[in-house]
Amino acid sequence: MGQGAATEASEYDIARELSNPVAALISVPMQFNHDRGMGAAEDGRRYLLNVQPVIPFSLTPELNLISRTIIPLIDQKDAVPGGGSQSGLGDIVQSLFFSPAKPTASGLIYGVGPAFLLPTATDKRLGTEQWAIGPTGVVLRQDGPWTVGVLANHLWSVAGDSDRASMNATFIQPFVTYVTQTRTTFALNTESTYDWQRNQWTVPINFNVAQLLRVGGQILQVGAGARYWAEGPAGAPTGWGMRFTLTLLFPR
Repeated sequence: MGQGAATEASEYDIARELSNPVAALISVPMQFNHDRGMGAAEDGRRYLLNVQPVIPFSLTPELNLISRTIIPLIDQKDAVPGGGSQSGLGDIVQSLFFSPAKPTASGLIYGVGPAFLLPTATDKRLGTEQWAIGPTGVVLRQDGPWTVGVLANHLWSVAGDSDRASMNATFIQPFVTYVTQTRTTFALNTESTYDWQRNQWTVPINFNVAQLLRVGGQILQVGAGARYWAEGPAGAPTGWGMRFTLTLLFPR
């Protein structure tokens, strides 16, 4: 195999690894979302940039620890009761997955561990003002270009402002991706949350197309897609939204 073919093969493998939330791959995904139809009058909008660094640690030859952090930067208008505009940092979610370094004999890849919600919002209307903790896990299978799996967590409030609603919520993200030989990834998922306090689902359905590129010495992935809000409480986004992604990759 020539050097060019070997490079293409390795970049294809990297594109497949990006479909695995617990891959031993250092990456910094940045996800920009635009949603509308929010608030009491359904004329509010929100711009949300999630910076999501993923850092793997090798604990033993058989076990990895994968740190996944979601840092939300928010700009919104007329999106919450009382209206007005707010901009700043939202609540950070930190997840830690203990994951076997190799798939099981049946080909399953999985990881389990704790998840934490940190009340880091710079404006009370951008966050929950609650500390929360709970379990998280992911299980998936990769077969050629296909990856199919589900990621989930559950967060309970353990401390916070007593005037704000406690958190008791389950997040479920089933996903399927397909990677072509040209390193293009087609992804479909839903990032569903069930609020046990209000007995209410919030269900955005996302479709995204992303391309792995090499710019100089930097490998990155860029993507774009649409999302549809199929279910949500009063004041949540409605209709169609947009998503753009940029992921910086640092293969070891």
